[in-house]
This record gives sequence, C-alpha cells and structure tokens, in this order.
Amino acid sequence: MTEKLIHLLSSSPHVFVTFVLAMLPVSELRGAIPYAITVGKMPCQEAYLISVVANFIPVIPILYFIGPVSEFLRRWRPFDRFFTWLFARTRRRGRLIERFEIIGLVLFVAIPLPVTGAWTGSLAAFLFGVRKRVALPAIFAGICMAGVVVTLAALGVINVWGIATR
Repeated sequence: MTEKLIHLLSSSPHVFVTFVLAMLPVSELRGAIPYAITVGKMPCQEAYLISVVANFIPVIPILYFIGPVSEFLRRWRPFDRFFTWLFARTRRRGRLIERFEIIGLVLFVAIPLPVTGAWTGSLAAFLFGVRKRVALPAIFAGICMAGVVVTLAALGVINVWGIATR
C-alpha cells in the first residue's frame, strides 16, 4: 500500500501538489480539489480520493498529540499566547459542536467555509472533550461530505460561494 502511494505521488507533480494542499490547514479540500481538477486536469474521482485521504492524515496526530504538545510548549510565553489565541478562536467557532455534539462536528467539518474543516474540527473535538473513537469517524464523514460539495463546486455543478461562474 505504501509503495503504491509513493508511486502515485511521484508519478505526477499535480498529484503531489494536490496531496500537500489537502494536508495544509490553510487550503485543505477547498484548495486541493479545485487545483487538481482545473490545473492538474485530474478526473474528479481521483482528485476527490487523493484530497480526502490527505486531508484526513493530519487529524490523527492533532487529536492524539495536541494536548501533550500544547501543554509542553505553553511553558514558554510566545507559545502560551499562541495556544491561548488558537483555543479561544476554536471555541468561538465550535459552537455548532458544543450544541449538537457529534452531528455538529460532522457538519462543522463538512461546511466548506474558511475556519471550518478537518484541522479546526480536530482542535474543537479536543477542546470540547469528544472521545477520539467518536471524533475520528465524525471528522472523516465531514471530510467526505465537504469533498463532495467542493468537487461539485469545482465542476460547476453547484455554486457554493455565490460567485457567477459563467
């Protein structure tokens, strides 16, 4: 499996860029899928699959290590300020999760808007104490749903952002 993934990623620079874009907190699926379909000229199924898998990869380390890492780094003032800001911002954005719990987490990750997605959803799951065995499938479901929405938007089937495409 690992060899197939390495071969796929090295076979095309567009596949590699799509993979990396999907893993980054700034772009996630919202940047990766449109890039793959428009610039990379990938079939939508391939763009979707690569982006969903890559977007899910950071979720596991975030859920398992954000607590110990943030606790360790908070010893130093700049990191303490950063984590205070990050956690406060995530709590404000995570009211959907606080109110509707697991369904809220799925929807929070699934809505393709800025400051929603797998990264923020993982942080919110940690902050609101969602158990990892429940958070992982909820976040994955949200990623899959967001991937469908973004793919349809990139293909011009739906107009998510309210911008005239033609």
